[in-house]
Amino acid sequence: MGAGKSTIGRLLAAELHLPFSDTDKLIEEKTGADIPWIFDVEGEDGFRKRELTALQDLGEQQNQVVATGGGIVLHEDNRRCLINTGIVVYLLASVEQLLQRTSKDKKRPLLQVDNPEEKIRELLAERDPLYRDVADHVIETGALSPKSVAEKIAELCTGKA
Repeated sequence: MGAGKSTIGRLLAAELHLPFSDTDKLIEEKTGADIPWIFDVEGEDGFRKRELTALQDLGEQQNQVVATGGGIVLHEDNRRCLINTGIVVYLLASVEQLLQRTSKDKKRPLLQVDNPEEKIRELLAERDPLYRDVADHVIETGALSPKSVAEKIAELCTGKA
């Protein structure tokens, strides 16, 4: 959450001349509701089920760049789908960077808590090992611009690195 998946994904898609998809946007388009509303009405479990469906739909298509929601790795079916459908890049940022990037964003339901920093630390502790398990590449985004990250991923994914 806040690592730059959507921003870097769009840049990467442009760099590779491929279509770009975002699972969160796909869910919003299919439901006609935004992510916070889905969380409010269906809870996190309901949202995660929708996430799996979106990921499976996207997995049937080839040659595209897909940005996922940060919690997509929480369910084993999602992890299996990620592993089986393409190259997975884990974008890693520090707690401080994530806090700074998400501090004013009210569309992140999991961070609407009294202590967002503590919540980010909890999420990272839970998700980091799962992302590392499915990732083909881990890229630290902190010192790099989004464009530089996209270029680095393009090199890794096209074998030019």
